[in-house]
Amino acid sequence: MRLILLPLLLLIISGCASPGKPNTESQPVKFAARPKNIILLIGDGMALSQASAGIYWIGVGKTSFERFPVVGFHKSHSSNDLVTDSAAGATAFSCGQKTTNGTIGMLQPGNRPCRTILEDLDSIGFATGMVVTCSAPHATPASFIAHREIRAFTEDIALDYLKTNLDCFIGGGEHYFNDRPDHLNLEDSLKKNGYVIRRGTSLRGLPLDGSAPFMLFTADREPPTASADRHYLPVATRAVCEYLQKRSDKGFFLMVEGSQIDWACHANDRNWLRAELTDFDKTIKQALDFAASNGETLVIVTGDHECGGLALTEGQSRREFKPVFAARLHTAALVPVYAYGPLAERFSGIYDNTEIYSKMWSTLGIR
Repeated sequence: MRLILLPLLLLIISGCASPGKPNTESQPVKFAARPKNIILLIGDGMALSQASAGIYWIGVGKTSFERFPVVGFHKSHSSNDLVTDSAAGATAFSCGQKTTNGTIGMLQPGNRPCRTILEDLDSIGFATGMVVTCSAPHATPASFIAHREIRAFTEDIALDYLKTNLDCFIGGGEHYFNDRPDHLNLEDSLKKNGYVIRRGTSLRGLPLDGSAPFMLFTADREPPTASADRHYLPVATRAVCEYLQKRSDKGFFLMVEGSQIDWACHANDRNWLRAELTDFDKTIKQALDFAASNGETLVIVTGDHECGGLALTEGQSRREFKPVFAARLHTAALVPVYAYGPLAERFSGIYDNTEIYSKMWSTLGIR
């Protein structure tokens, strides 16, 4: 019972706090009237049980989740299923409308492409970027920049990266760009468009002074797990925030995904999950620290759906819990939404996942 009540109590306390002051800061941050920048962090497969597990594993009072003054919940269902997948879930965030499972940046009927918030902000002069722990054509990043009927069309999704002037991408999947069945070399095309292309996880050699767009491929296919040899997400997130700030005076939009939280839950692997949640928490900290120093940045953290039916049951002692998975697939559980920064209070309450899109636009004050 204690393990069930504590996360709910933390949410109640967080929801009642002032939107201008996270509980670990000794002095209130003075925020602008509206955000100039938005950082959307998505923990793939992360709902309340995963966030709760992260709080207990890292230590109550020590996590980035507990810094958020505003918490809401979204309903994650797709247009054709109570249980969504990542493609439909991310498209709801990027386009603001429900779509069918497996669909990337397109709406029914008729598989109509929908303009994403990243594409629209890019078209009016905002800097845009994505940092992920999956490959570039994977469902979540793809849903912000591509338009395909089926998420498995990964070769086609890679082509869509040439159609939007994305300022930067950090993640895996280089072989989709330079080792393709059609023999096209998309890296050469990107270089002709002014992109700096690098591989590996070091940020050295990247134009972080804002002088050029870039893509950093951290793996040929999927990046390794956090418990193996992957540590780039937190430091890359902070570096990209500072880079994007230099790329445009209008502001920036950054999507960051802790992609492998979902994979760990699909595998019902508690150790993998713990490592991914710890890595994601460090990443959130970097975003919050940037926002606190900047004063013009809205930080939103959520998941696209729950995965694994995770329950936190009583452990061997009263001070620990035992994670128990009920499934290896996604579930229909409500997903928490954490917000910090100017107009963060608009993200409280219970609403459809599509409203995250409309709420982001409303905070920017752009019609």
